[in-house]
Amino acid sequence: MSKKNYWLFSLVLVGFYACSDDETPETPGPFQESEVVAAIGVQLNPTGYAPLTAQVSLQTNQEVTVEVVVVGKNGNASNVVQRFEEPGNDFELGIVGLYPDYENELAFTFFDTSGQVLETESIPVQTARAINDMPRITIDQPSNTSEPQLNLVNYFGFNRNFRPQRPFIFDQFGDIRWYLDFSLHPMLFDLFYDNGMTQLQNGNLLFGDGRTQSIYEVDFFGRIINSWDLQGNGFHHHVIEKPDGNLLVTINDATKPTVEDVIIEIDRSSGQFTTVWDLNESLDNSRRAWPTDLADLDVDWFHANSIEYSAQDDEIIVSGRTQGIVKLNRENEVSYILAPHRAWGTAGNGADLSQFLLTPLDAQGQEITDPDVLDGRVNHPDFEWSWYQHSPILMPNGNLMVFDNGDNRNYINFGPYSRAVEYKIDEENKTIQQVWSYGKERGEETYSRIVSKVSYVPDNNSVLFTPGSSVSSGFPSGKVVEVDYDTEQVIFEATIIPPNTVFNISFHNVLRISSF
Repeated sequence: MSKKNYWLFSLVLVGFYACSDDETPETPGPFQESEVVAAIGVQLNPTGYAPLTAQVSLQTNQEVTVEVVVVGKNGNASNVVQRFEEPGNDFELGIVGLYPDYENELAFTFFDTSGQVLETESIPVQTARAINDMPRITIDQPSNTSEPQLNLVNYFGFNRNFRPQRPFIFDQFGDIRWYLDFSLHPMLFDLFYDNGMTQLQNGNLLFGDGRTQSIYEVDFFGRIINSWDLQGNGFHHHVIEKPDGNLLVTINDATKPTVEDVIIEIDRSSGQFTTVWDLNESLDNSRRAWPTDLADLDVDWFHANSIEYSAQDDEIIVSGRTQGIVKLNRENEVSYILAPHRAWGTAGNGADLSQFLLTPLDAQGQEITDPDVLDGRVNHPDFEWSWYQHSPILMPNGNLMVFDNGDNRNYINFGPYSRAVEYKIDEENKTIQQVWSYGKERGEETYSRIVSKVSYVPDNNSVLFTPGSSVSSGFPSGKVVEVDYDTEQVIFEATIIPPNTVFNISFHNVLRISSF
């Protein structure tokens, strides 16, 4: 059937109504021309928490499977395609990826049970404007991808102490295609998710909330699918999913006078804590090598800001903003410490921490013995330590990549640059070699003293470098810079400029997701 312009209500309809582009709308009544569709209706924002989503109620005259395309403004590369593979003739289809303040086109393709196309239809869906807190997004380097490129922004661009926080997704053309607004939610109305949301293996979203002190799994409509209580402890910063489905969480232990120095593993099914890593025991909580004006080091001495899981040896890698990066085994014993060598003493459990420090190598693989480089006072041409870092991630080759913020670099004030930096670590010989970096050449333009993230995009063999708190342009903004791993050339770049900020933070991080 040819494309038509269909009457649509914001609630479920009885019947399927149509008029061609040059016809006057007829009195609504059952649509008689379609051989497949018996009735269709659309409800925008069905949960009340995801304004750029819709629920399509669809009845068909025969058993079919359905594909729905949110037709993009910029050709096929901006189309959001959802395929509903379960055959049936009575559907409730969740649609994600609409544009705000726009007459969206939903293009339906109906297939019979053998996969043959039966019919195509298109209907319009008008959306309202996005909330005023959404940012301005400029595309500085267009992407040449032919597929939708979806960037999940863990946004901080709100007044009132960051809350309630609202993540959003924008495509490679700078258009917002999804966001959550929990301001009217009975539980998450004052959401503080800190590092933000990550995508689970099942496609849903995972995050912690610092107000309710719980971990949540939600779908893209904002429906709570599961939750885990922290048993009286506090959530901060980060939660990730292990390959077995269990969760690793940074917590504030309610029994301790210090904060942000305990990691737990939660059994996904039972909600019980299966392992606890107390950094007061494995490290030295009296170390004060790195001064900071952002925390009371007698209380927040480590400031765990992110976790990575090493599946190869069942160990965890933890970034402590004011200490460095530490790898720990199940028994809370240190495997290595990635940090300048200054002032490492004795751990709470009595271990000599100097034995776990990594020795840097130059580009030829020779040990760097300059005491000033080891201490961190100066840089080597082939090697620099990470400073006040975030986001350690394991690369496919087993190396460790880090967002090196650069605050207090070489113990001197701020910056003046941030980097994505990759290290090759030999755990047996306790050596570390810098093998890749990006960002130093950008200087203050991509310097972010706080927050921020790196991630690897396997489909593009690229690195997503996302400084979230830049003020180099004279106003707070964040950058999303995608760098080809082999050539170190920028293949996509966007600037996110919020209308409001606290501490000049635009976002905590940005993740590339494959689909809704």
